[in-house]
Amino acid sequence: MTSLPKTNPAIDLSGPWTLASAEGDITAPITLPGDVHTALRDAGLIPDPYFGRNEEAVQWVAQRDWVVERRFLVAEPDGEWYLDIDYLDTVAAVFVNGAPVLLADNCFRRYRPDVGAQLKAGENVIRIVFHSNIAAGADRQARQPFYVPYHAGNSPIPNGNMLRKPQCHFGWDWNIAIAPLGLYGTILLRRLDRARIEHVTTRQVHNPDGSVYLQVTATVFAKTPDIVALHFALDGERIRLDAGVGAGETAVTHVFEIAEPRLWWPAGSGEQALYTLTVELPGDVVVRQIGLRTVDLVTTPDAAGSRFALKVNGREIFCRGANWIPADALFSLSSRDRTEDLLHSARAANMNMIRVWGGGFYEQDWFYDLCDRMGLLVWQDFMFACNLYPSTEDFLDNVAREVDYQVRRLSSHPSIALWCGDNELVGALTWFDEPRKDRDRYLVSYDRLNRTIEQAMRRAAPDAIWWPSSPASGYLDFGDAWHADGSGDMHYWSVWHENKPFDNYRTVRPRFCSEFGFQSYTSLPVIRTYAEARDMNIASPVMELHQKNAGGNERIAGTMFRYFRFPKDFPNFVYLSQIQQGLAIKTAVEYWRSLKPHCMGTLYWQLNDTWPVASWSSLDYGGRWKAMHYLVRRFFQPVAIAAIPQNDGGAIRFSLVNDTLADVTVDLSISLLDMKGERRPLADVRAVCTPDAAVTATTVAVADLPAGSLLAWRFTASNGMQGEGHHVHGTYKALELEPAGLTLTQEDGPDGAIHLDVTAAGLALFVMIETDGDGRYSDNAFDLAAGETRRITFTPAKPLAAGTRPEFRLYDLQSCH
Repeated sequence: MTSLPKTNPAIDLSGPWTLASAEGDITAPITLPGDVHTALRDAGLIPDPYFGRNEEAVQWVAQRDWVVERRFLVAEPDGEWYLDIDYLDTVAAVFVNGAPVLLADNCFRRYRPDVGAQLKAGENVIRIVFHSNIAAGADRQARQPFYVPYHAGNSPIPNGNMLRKPQCHFGWDWNIAIAPLGLYGTILLRRLDRARIEHVTTRQVHNPDGSVYLQVTATVFAKTPDIVALHFALDGERIRLDAGVGAGETAVTHVFEIAEPRLWWPAGSGEQALYTLTVELPGDVVVRQIGLRTVDLVTTPDAAGSRFALKVNGREIFCRGANWIPADALFSLSSRDRTEDLLHSARAANMNMIRVWGGGFYEQDWFYDLCDRMGLLVWQDFMFACNLYPSTEDFLDNVAREVDYQVRRLSSHPSIALWCGDNELVGALTWFDEPRKDRDRYLVSYDRLNRTIEQAMRRAAPDAIWWPSSPASGYLDFGDAWHADGSGDMHYWSVWHENKPFDNYRTVRPRFCSEFGFQSYTSLPVIRTYAEARDMNIASPVMELHQKNAGGNERIAGTMFRYFRFPKDFPNFVYLSQIQQGLAIKTAVEYWRSLKPHCMGTLYWQLNDTWPVASWSSLDYGGRWKAMHYLVRRFFQPVAIAAIPQNDGGAIRFSLVNDTLADVTVDLSISLLDMKGERRPLADVRAVCTPDAAVTATTVAVADLPAGSLLAWRFTASNGMQGEGHHVHGTYKALELEPAGLTLTQEDGPDGAIHLDVTAAGLALFVMIETDGDGRYSDNAFDLAAGETRRITFTPAKPLAAGTRPEFRLYDLQSCH
């Protein structure tokens, strides 16, 4: 129980609560912020939802109503009091001392209901009743003027599109379908001291002389007209305004002039300079992290259609990155540290952008603070994905309030580059019988929703960049942006969903590809956390349940038949699935980067996983790097070399890409590798690339490649960047690979790290080191020629017990067959 000192204007209600089913037959402790499923699991009332086939055994939880309750003390309940709640999921009623104070139905809004009349001196009781998302969705669907379809493949739990909560909670082709509920953010009881701060927003004016005007607007709420002392501070500068405020909301503005600003840049393009902005009232303070920068979206027409390029501080930025989904399917299993580790992995793989996808959350403030500090630009979707949605007045009003709150909350972050109306809702108009038969009705309904989002965003942040949908060929363009590559952003899924070969990526020339992907299995140590030895087969019921994309396992296996000899056992099947996943995305990115400046962005699907599952991610659930993530770090390097077959098949073009601000000179050494791993020099080339450009360094005729050999290369750039790679003309299964004779030795390094020396007697392709314990390798999925040794440093995630070392396993392409 929490007591309130008389001088403290707030009571934090987070911490221990009691949880009960609405009928009272189930009780358990719960910690808020938290979710109901995890509380039931921790109390031993349900099994671990992620293990085996337990997903099926816990789905009843979402069919029930749940009640959470706690007691708290108030010393003196006089004055104006209110609750401060956000991330309340989702259809919930809040009671204080038995009186209803809030009926909520939007996980993406902040609620601040008055509760002063309900409080009493001494002990008080707060209770939250969570209504079943399944029942609430069905009820709202029944009340629609016409049926609003949802994607049953993504949402096996129906009618999630009726509710303003993360859409992936109802399933998705990578997520567990258990429709969780709970409270994931703030729950505070506050006393209103004359006034409070509702919002702090900023606008920037960058002047021709280099100075910046930072306009700061505080929206102040008061019950009655008053004069309040409002302080604005930017780093060392602090001013006081005695502002007159009316009843309700009043906007108070101050402009800071920064004569010599330090600009914020994306990662790899400059400094991530940040300023601390503080707005303060007596009893209330808001602190923001501010970066001074300009962002523009270039959509000028050209011969191919129109461009799609982000320009930061006047410089076009090639966006290298991935799509972000929630860090965990269950909130209580996530943490700031885990999320920060995932973002650090993105940054470590040379990314400068992530896309916060529209079927999850608007993330917590600290998430965007991390992106600010890491220099990760954010493509921010509004939370609508892959379904159709209502356009009734009450729904649109709810959406407008959501957008207003979220945009005001987040728009000052320098990392947020643009706001996008939704994910794939234009395409969804063609996915269901109802809109195919009555397109006008559903198109108008979609347009009403899309315009509501746009108008609310523009009111909240007039200078923010708006993009109507992803993918979209342009404003008010409702065409097929999955296959049209002349303008706008593109989602290109033909290789995965249509089972086309990897070479198909080179048949399109996107202006900006914001989604494309290829699946692999999650790593063997992660599989062992949810599957028993008897389940280690891709056709087992457990493995099939942990594969949410229809036909996904067959597609992984079928692709192996296309490119590789079939692996000898289950661990090697998992390994090879990750290698081919990396090769697919590498094929796309290297070609599209070589088209620069025609193409100015590649964001693959997806960075992370929400639970242990076969998926398109490059990071396992828990943050372990798959083989692909090591490849990502190489092909996203700001200066990179790629071998790209010419369309006529007669030559291999070596593309040199330079995303830096300076000229680079690259020394490129090309050789031939035979099946015994012997290198034979083929060519040494020096090439120059101007800033922000892509050029052809050299070409090699296919006729110069002897049978039974492959191309290999190494390069060093004048700025210190270096890399290597190989290219197989044909398929890997056609190579008569010989045993590589890999050996591994270990020695202790500093701070608990372990140095691993891997030596090859012959040719070793895609050497992968694996251990059951979590940790990070300095490199992986690398090649070795005969007689070569590579030193890899393994840093355990946790200190090892004295005198112990992990057991390491080695994979390579030949030994997996």
